[in-house]
Amino acid sequence: MERTLVLLKPDAIQRDLVGEIISRLERKGLKIAGLKLMTLSDELLREHYSHLVERPFFPEVKSFMQLTPVVALCLEGKGAVAVVRQTVGITNSREAAPGTIRGEFSMSMQANLIHCSDSLETAAVEVPRFFKPQEIFEYDDVQATYLYNSSERD
Repeated sequence: MERTLVLLKPDAIQRDLVGEIISRLERKGLKIAGLKLMTLSDELLREHYSHLVERPFFPEVKSFMQLTPVVALCLEGKGAVAVVRQTVGITNSREAAPGTIRGEFSMSMQANLIHCSDSLETAAVEVPRFFKPQEIFEYDDVQATYLYNSSERD
């Protein structure tokens, strides 16, 4: 099973959408392997958004991401990276498809509720950036029998 990172941003916290968002991801069939509330340091944000650090809008991104704590999730499932991205919707929320989390609850490019890993390779870097090994849990998901055909279970 794949693992991926999801960060619920300050707008999700302030708008009381944390439970709704987590519920949608769980109802899709994704398993929570890690979950925590955390504040993001300057250093962690510079590392996480290293591709944006030199851009003129980075200070605004950093400031926004430090308005409140964020909820960090490590989600697990078959094709988890793609499934999360499809469930969340595209980055520009105004263009996100109806039915997606961003399409239903967001209007912004930056204040778009969620960060999620964009590839399996990115997830492999991002999950350990936000979670120590002891913060990721292995457990049997009793719903797996009803979520996946026997040939799809790892």
